[in-house]
Amino acid sequence: MDLLGPMKTFVRVVEAGSFTAVATEQNSTQPTISRQIAALEEHLGSRLLTRTTRALTLTDDGRAFYEHALRALEAVGEAENAVGRRRVKPTGTLRLAVPVVLGRRHIVPRLAGFLARYPDLSIDVTMSDSFVDLVEQGIDLALRVGEIADQSLVARKIGMVRRLTVASPAYLKAHGTPRAPTDLARHQCIVYTRLATGNRWHFESKDGPLVVAVSGRYRVDNSEAVREGVLAGLGIAVIPAFAFSNEVEHKKVQVLLRSYEPKPLPLNAVYPSRRFVPLKVRAMIDFLASELEIDPVLSRYGTSAD
Repeated sequence: MDLLGPMKTFVRVVEAGSFTAVATEQNSTQPTISRQIAALEEHLGSRLLTRTTRALTLTDDGRAFYEHALRALEAVGEAENAVGRRRVKPTGTLRLAVPVVLGRRHIVPRLAGFLARYPDLSIDVTMSDSFVDLVEQGIDLALRVGEIADQSLVARKIGMVRRLTVASPAYLKAHGTPRAPTDLARHQCIVYTRLATGNRWHFESKDGPLVVAVSGRYRVDNSEAVREGVLAGLGIAVIPAFAFSNEVEHKKVQVLLRSYEPKPLPLNAVYPSRRFVPLKVRAMIDFLASELEIDPVLSRYGTSAD
């Protein structure tokens, strides 16, 4: 029996926890995936998975085989990469997860150049501000703003995200302009509920860090809704500078508290912790790092004051 194909399928079934999910990834059917696993079990003479209506559970033999299969597939990948890196071009489909506003305004517009460089690659983009499980969802690479605490992920910093305190001219005309972070307690503030610090906004100043608790009647769980809320005059927000580059220039949005700019956050490319990194993942990381290095909004050059 040729073990490599069924072994890959078995590993993905374990990672995804679903025959159906793997069938979708492989443009196959659930019965076909099930038959591959059954044939593998018959070849090995042992049951690898316990199937119930709700979940798949590894048997003891399955757990042992999974660890060996993972190492074997990584070794095959490393061998292919070591021999063919200079002559083999990235192929297949790259599954990329990005935050909504970052993806819409700064990543998608760059993808034409990437696809032109690698004609044998396709891209499947997932846009969400939530931190999806990369292994469970079959994501090859994700872009995330902020420090990475998950030890199961490998992170490479590819940019810096400058953040601004902003409001619309209409809001400021109706409610006044704050002169210091402490003034925000008297204002309607747009609370981004996925922010690690919640409604506690952290500012930097010449006198050191400053933390202010804010509140408001409009709370949202994604950066696109923060952006639209600011434009609609619903309140003051702290938001990445990449969300409002054009609107600030055309005075549709006003930057506040310039002497108390929020601390910049790293932009990381993250992927599951494996010794072997597919060429398609390496290609995208290197492409974005090169692109963003010269982007004043998403590089270290964009973190200085105006």
